[in-house]
Amino acid sequence: MQPIEAQRKIDPFIVFFVIISTQIGVGILGFQQLLAKSAGYDSWISVIIAGVATHIVMFMIYKMLNEEDAGLASIHERVFGKWLGKLFNLLFAGYFLLGLLTVTRTYIELVQVWMFPGLSVFLFTFFFFLLVFYIVSGGFRVISGLSFFSVVLPIYLLIVFLFVIPYTDFYNFFPIYEHSTKEILQASRDLTLITLGYETLLVFYPFIQNGQRSKKWAHFGLLFTTIVYLYSTILSFAYFSEEQLQETIWPTLSMLKIVQFPFIERLEYIGVVNWNIIIIPNVCIYLWCASRLFKQTVKIKQRKSAIGVLCIFLFITPQLETRIQVDKLNDYFSNVGFVINYLYIPLLFILLFIVKKVKKK
Repeated sequence: MQPIEAQRKIDPFIVFFVIISTQIGVGILGFQQLLAKSAGYDSWISVIIAGVATHIVMFMIYKMLNEEDAGLASIHERVFGKWLGKLFNLLFAGYFLLGLLTVTRTYIELVQVWMFPGLSVFLFTFFFFLLVFYIVSGGFRVISGLSFFSVVLPIYLLIVFLFVIPYTDFYNFFPIYEHSTKEILQASRDLTLITLGYETLLVFYPFIQNGQRSKKWAHFGLLFTTIVYLYSTILSFAYFSEEQLQETIWPTLSMLKIVQFPFIERLEYIGVVNWNIIIIPNVCIYLWCASRLFKQTVKIKQRKSAIGVLCIFLFITPQLETRIQVDKLNDYFSNVGFVINYLYIPLLFILLFIVKKVKKK
């Protein structure tokens, strides 16, 4: 595998922004509905449990990367051999492409529901993918720079949500632990969709200068997203009743409806537009990781594979027309992501260390 030039690598602290940009996407706009159905006002406990789980998996990821000092493709080859390792690389690439499709179509649905009901999905997808391809063509440094802005620019939204506090009732959370442990854990499982993305580190790790120095920044990124989701959960459950949340598809945006300024009447429109800045790095990282794995596995140039993928998805995306289809797509990605992050990665972690000990003997 050819060494990566220093000018193509990113500083370790940038990983903080990349991790956040992979985790915070369209899922934060509606995850409260799932929590309300599973654990109700005890959902804040589920958010903390889900956050701790991501730190455990991240610890395993860095342990594996430290052993190989390379990315996912090298780990697969070390554990499974050349040909079986390539098969697993392609399965991971498919997983990242599923993430790309899920995020893209869910955001388009958001735009349709809140702003333009008659929006042409094909045309929107075409221009959106043009922008995505332009960014991905610039390389991982460009994507990581965009990740920085996707975190910094919309940060004001966290302050705007404080305007709902006069209409909240924090006594809703008492008494604590009214739901069973099983229900709370189920709610944590339901949060899988919004915590996915950090596993892309397995692919872009070789593009980090002094990769092990980025470990603390990756964990800080996970901590930041956990705090953001906890913040959103507490405000949502204090503002809405449990029954309202079960019927509200986009609780986060619905809270913006009550916020008004003399110069802005519909702040939720600004929120929908700003979310484009947030999800673009998300989509770009998924596409970059998939095309990177294609390059390492079947020797296709990243630009060519990116073009091919986007052309295929340009025609697949408009076929997902109904809310039910988009929901099923999200559920499928969540289920696959759960298997990848909480079953496959721990298994790969164990297998790598077994192989290492066997080879030493």
